[in-house]
Amino acid sequence: MATDAIFRELKLSQNLTIKNRILRSNISGRWDNEDGSGTDTRINWETKFARGGIGGIISSYVPVMMQGRILPNYATIHTDDFIPFWRKLGEAVHRYDCKYLVQLSHSGRQQDMPGVTNENRTVLSSTSRRESLHGFPCRAMTRGEIKETVLAFAAGARRAREAGLDGVELHGANGYLITQFLSSGINDRKDEYGGSLENRARFVLEIVHAIRKEVGRDFHLQMKISAIDYNNVIPWEGPGNTLSDSIQVCKWLEAAGVDALHVSLGSLFPHPLNPPGGFAFETITRNYDAMLSSGTYTLRNYFLFRYRLLRPIFYWVWFRQKWGKPVEGVGADSARAIKQSVNIPVICTGGWQTGSVINGHIERGDFDAVSIARALVANHDLLRYWRDGYDLPQRPCTHCNKCLLSAPKHPLGCYEQSRFDSYQAMVDEICSVYRPTPFP
Repeated sequence: MATDAIFRELKLSQNLTIKNRILRSNISGRWDNEDGSGTDTRINWETKFARGGIGGIISSYVPVMMQGRILPNYATIHTDDFIPFWRKLGEAVHRYDCKYLVQLSHSGRQQDMPGVTNENRTVLSSTSRRESLHGFPCRAMTRGEIKETVLAFAAGARRAREAGLDGVELHGANGYLITQFLSSGINDRKDEYGGSLENRARFVLEIVHAIRKEVGRDFHLQMKISAIDYNNVIPWEGPGNTLSDSIQVCKWLEAAGVDALHVSLGSLFPHPLNPPGGFAFETITRNYDAMLSSGTYTLRNYFLFRYRLLRPIFYWVWFRQKWGKPVEGVGADSARAIKQSVNIPVICTGGWQTGSVINGHIERGDFDAVSIARALVANHDLLRYWRDGYDLPQRPCTHCNKCLLSAPKHPLGCYEQSRFDSYQAMVDEICSVYRPTPFP
C-alpha cells in the first residue's frame, strides 16, 4: 500500500509546516473547569494524539467569550489569565513534533447545555429565530454586540500567539455563530450583515481583518467552513448556502489574509453528513435527557429517539440526506472544488480512515491534507498502521457515533464495545486521559 503522500511535509502557511498530511480534527470532551480554565486532563487528551504521530492538532471548540460556550467544562481563551494553561498545553504537544492550532469559536444559538455564566442569559445570534433541530432560543445581535464579538476573536488570537501556539482556526462551519451569519438558511437580518452573500460574509471578514490587525501577517490563521449547508434537515427549513456560495466566500477569505481552509459540511451539529455514519438510538436515548431543558424541540426529539414506533420518523428525516453518499470522504468533492478555486492549502474532513484512499486524494491534488476525529479516538496511533503497511487498523472505527452521542453525560471516548476485549477494557481506555493525575 502506497502512503508516501500522507507522510510528506505540508507548508500550511509561510510560518507553519506540519510533518505529514494528517491533523486531528476538532473534538474533545468536558475535561475542564466551570470557569473556563483548563486542566491536566485536557493536556493528557491532546498529547495522546500527538504521541500517535499526527502532524497537527486542531483543538476542540474554544470559546472567545464565556457566553459563547456550547457546553460547560470546556476550556476557553476569553481572558489573559488562561494564557499560561494554553502555553503548558502547547509545550506538551510540541514535545512530539506536533503543531497545535486553537479553534476560536462562539456558539451563537447552538448552545447545547448552559453553564453557570449563561444559565439565564439569552444567547446571541444573527437571528432571533430558534435553532431548527433542538429549538434553542436566541436573540439577533445588535451592531454593538457584533463589534464586541469581533474584538473578542482578535483577542483570542493574540492570546494563542502569546501562549506560543502555532496558529488559530476560525470555526465558521457546522452551525456555530459564524455559520449563523454566513448561511442564507439562517441569517434573516435586514441590515448590512444580512441579505446578500457579501453582507452575510461581512461578519467573518471583519473578524479576519481584526485578527490580522492584532497579530500581524506572520501568525497562521485558517478557517473551517461548511462547503454546503444542507440546512433543510427539518424539511421545511431553507437549504442554505450552496457550494458556489462557499467558493466565493473562500476567495474573499483568501484575499483577506486567511492562510488555509478546512472544509466540512452542514449548517448545524450534529448533522446527518457531519459526522457521517450511524445513529445509535439506545445510546442517544440514555444521554439526550441531559439536554431536555435546553430547547423547545428537545422533548419531541427525545420521544422520537426513545419509542420504537416513532423511530422511523426520525430515521427518515435524518438519513434521507445520507442516501447515496459515502461515510469516508463525504466532503471530498466539495473540498476538491474549493481547492481548484483558491491558491491556499485545503484540508478536508469527513470520515477518513483508509490509508490508500487518503493517499490517493492527496496524490491527485484533490486537497492538501485531511483532518480526522472519530477514527483517531478509536485508534490514536492510526498512522503507525499505515507506516507498517496496513490500509486499516486491526480494529477500525465503525463510525457508529456512540462517542459523540455519549458526550453530553460521559467522558469522550470509544463506546463501541465490539472493538474491545471486554467491557472493562473499554472503560480503562476511555478513562486513560485521567492518568497521570496532577496529584501524587
